[in-house]
Amino acid sequence: MSLITLESQHYASLLQDLQEGKDVVACLCAAWCDVCGQYRPDFERLAARHPGTRFVWIDIEDQADTIGDIDVENFPTLLLQRGDIVAFFGTVLPDAHIAERLIQNLAAKSTPVLQAEAASSEERRNWQEESNLRRCLQEAMQD
Repeated sequence: MSLITLESQHYASLLQDLQEGKDVVACLCAAWCDVCGQYRPDFERLAARHPGTRFVWIDIEDQADTIGDIDVENFPTLLLQRGDIVAFFGTVLPDAHIAERLIQNLAAKSTPVLQAEAASSEERRNWQEESNLRRCLQEAMQD
């Protein structure tokens, strides 16, 4: 797999990856954000180091209709998801080492463990509803 910039022609393949339970790492940014521009090469290198994981760059303004209610407070915001389980959602420092640890943590956990963690706190339960990329893609494809 590789890094894609989310556009409508990628919805179906990304949705299929999620339906198959593949790990997806999405970076939510904006074209005008200088920090995002500086972070993108690091994100691309992460994608190259993790070929079994789908990496997605999402411009929240270009894809506003798709991501809908996902609330991005600052940049960069990472979303890590396996299937229908949002394992992480939040603003991170633009440091590839932080993202690397999150990605390794996701890869090391079984789906049952991720499911238990997803239900373990109000914040994580909210991620499942409010930050679920699979749900956003399904809704976008129905429109």
